[in-house]
Amino acid sequence: MSARRKSLLRSTSGAVAPTVALSLFGLVAVGGIAFDYARMASLDSELQTAADQAALAAATQLDGKSNACSRAASAASALITNNTRFANDHGGFAVTIANETACDRTGFIKFYKNKDRSDTGTLTDADANFVEVTVNSRTAYFALTPIVSALSSGPLSAKAYAGVGSAICKVPPVMMCNPDEPTGNTNESYAFNAVRGDGLKLITGNADAPGNFGWLDSVFQNGANGLAAALGYDTIQADCQTVDGVSTKTGMSTSVLDALNTRFDVYANGNSTCPSQYGGTCSPSSNTRKDLVCNSNDGLTCNNNFGVSSNPYRPTTVAALTSSYPDIMGYPRDLCHAVPQGSQTCGIVGNATWDRDAYFRVNYGWTSQAAWIAGTNNALGPTATRYEVYNWEVAHPSVIGGDNKSHGIGVPHVTNGKETGFGIPANNIAGITPSSAGVDRRRISVAVLNCNALNLHGKTTGIDPVKWLDVFLVEPAFARGKGNNTYTDKKEVYVEVIGDTGSGANGASNPQVIERSVPYLIE
Repeated sequence: MSARRKSLLRSTSGAVAPTVALSLFGLVAVGGIAFDYARMASLDSELQTAADQAALAAATQLDGKSNACSRAASAASALITNNTRFANDHGGFAVTIANETACDRTGFIKFYKNKDRSDTGTLTDADANFVEVTVNSRTAYFALTPIVSALSSGPLSAKAYAGVGSAICKVPPVMMCNPDEPTGNTNESYAFNAVRGDGLKLITGNADAPGNFGWLDSVFQNGANGLAAALGYDTIQADCQTVDGVSTKTGMSTSVLDALNTRFDVYANGNSTCPSQYGGTCSPSSNTRKDLVCNSNDGLTCNNNFGVSSNPYRPTTVAALTSSYPDIMGYPRDLCHAVPQGSQTCGIVGNATWDRDAYFRVNYGWTSQAAWIAGTNNALGPTATRYEVYNWEVAHPSVIGGDNKSHGIGVPHVTNGKETGFGIPANNIAGITPSSAGVDRRRISVAVLNCNALNLHGKTTGIDPVKWLDVFLVEPAFARGKGNNTYTDKKEVYVEVIGDTGSGANGASNPQVIERSVPYLIE
């Protein structure tokens, strides 16, 4: 055997070549997995981003109004276009979402009332608060990993769940306990079915009792002066209040009501009762119609504080007056609330029945319902609310009454010597005229809470109001009568229901209420 052959037989060069050749399959597979997994992960991120954006777009439409669900579905499927660069399934670039028309919990776009998706039963546009969006599936076909029999990612999809967080701004920090909440209630969402025109007799400082009128934490300034400023200033300088998750504030139950009274041109002890240290102004409404009088030498301004007239409106039965009319009337309470406290026949909530005939007889000389309906040119009907009368008087400050004399909020009403009732500001502080484009000083928004279910005592945070309600301030908080003939006391706030709080021209409120809403992802 030649030396060359012997050397070849003894040589170990290239001994690893078979091993390397066999391992190449694994090395290529590992590299392929890294490459194709990166493609699959990127596709998943693209789909999730598309789902997130679609869910946020859909959530912006959940305003509780008509067609909210269909608008949300349309926004999710069509408002935002998302493309994928990593799907190679011949499905095009666009990431699509199947549109839905139903307000339900099925399909690619699902709606829910509760954040935890625990709700059941039929959904409506008003109930849909949260939305879940699932994008159509896409596939990434692998370039290298088929070597280990992995051909594609399989169908990949993504879903996102979103809601909308809202805050109400430019409103006084006030709340009331749900007047309809029963004793022992544990349902924090127990409804309050407020009826437009109903009077509400709210009591400050009454702990968690239904109808309690209290305060929200405004995060503005501490102490009584800070709260008074938040209640009285023309422009609310306090932070916005979240539509859900409010915090209550303790103490100062009645002392700060003087700030609310400035909206009627009523100032305690001759002082402005408007905190000056924060730079705000406490103006009255241009319509300050009320049942209080002051002494006036010139018939234009007050010489002293407002007080009760010599012959006030003091009915003794729950019925409209037929004689013994008072010398002056503000907007009266519902008849069931207008009698002495011990004789009142309804609880917190009235029934929208108030003595319209007496009001127009005393203030305008119209002696019958037919006369005052005709006198207002049918602008006011037989069941007119106090807020409707208030706005009519703003538009018609002086008219010819039933006695052929001028009457109205613009005409001082002299009752007894110098004793004068004013329907316009009489303390040298200009009033603000309510309008569809401005501030109404006698209209406020109130958070309604189920205080029993919340076990509301002291400062409590993270509370979800049942609703926000717009109310009309009927009369100043003032002590009327005493002893068994006590009609009102200083801690009562009497209001009339206007309706649920909205914002801007599309809601129940004037533009003084600003709502800011921001969609947010839950998962």
